[in-house]
Amino acid sequence: MKNLITKLAGMALAIGMAATGAAQAGKIDEIRERGTVRIGVSLGGEPIGFRDAQNNPVGYDVDVATMLAEKLGVPVEFVDVSGDARISMLVSGQIDIAVANTSATLERAKSVDFSIPYNRAGLRIIVQKDAGITSLEGLAGKKIVVGRGSTGETFIKTAAPQAELVYTDNFSPEGVLLLQQKRVDAAIEDSSLLDYLATKNENLVTLPGLHSNDPIGIAVAKGDEGFVRWIDMFVSDYIQSGAYETNYKKWWGETANPPALTPLW
Repeated sequence: MKNLITKLAGMALAIGMAATGAAQAGKIDEIRERGTVRIGVSLGGEPIGFRDAQNNPVGYDVDVATMLAEKLGVPVEFVDVSGDARISMLVSGQIDIAVANTSATLERAKSVDFSIPYNRAGLRIIVQKDAGITSLEGLAGKKIVVGRGSTGETFIKTAAPQAELVYTDNFSPEGVLLLQQKRVDAAIEDSSLLDYLATKNENLVTLPGLHSNDPIGIAVAKGDEGFVRWIDMFVSDYIQSGAYETNYKKWWGETANPPALTPLW
């Protein structure tokens, strides 16, 4: 009986050690064993993420995701994500990482983990020049494009409850097309997208001021603190090496002033 108990204890210890080893292996080992990293990017608006003439993913976030995959030492598999799908696809394991212009909010942090910011942006409103809109109050009764499940949607519902919301899952091309065709009066999105759009279309103008100052973080599923720590180190290196400033000016122009970011390491 004693020998049986000893054998059972040994088996339990071995199983426990194997389970612990598997847990400690973590996401990085899983990615390297698979041979690719699945990164969600939002291809919904220039210059953050979009497709070029050859249908290839390009943009600021795409460059960050490419650098991250290079540091992991595996090829990247891009997955186009949008709105609240960014979070659900991480939770369900359909993607490993989201580099998808995702504002790190307390609500989202209940479901996923975020890195330190690799970018910052604020909510801004863009309007038709001839729409007569000069303030939030002017949105009453007007059609405004909002991203479904976005921080912009939440803000407008509170700040301009009289506005008529027009939903889109992808700001580009859907929201941009609605603006260009004058089927809507305004849109709310990250300043990084709208500032760029206003320079490309003479019929559109951004309203002064930002309605938030959002940290944009890289998101991963909960359960692997070591992976989050590694990504924080990646972002810190991205900032301190000068790659952040170079990448920002590549997409917003050499005269752009990148938002100040603080490295952790």
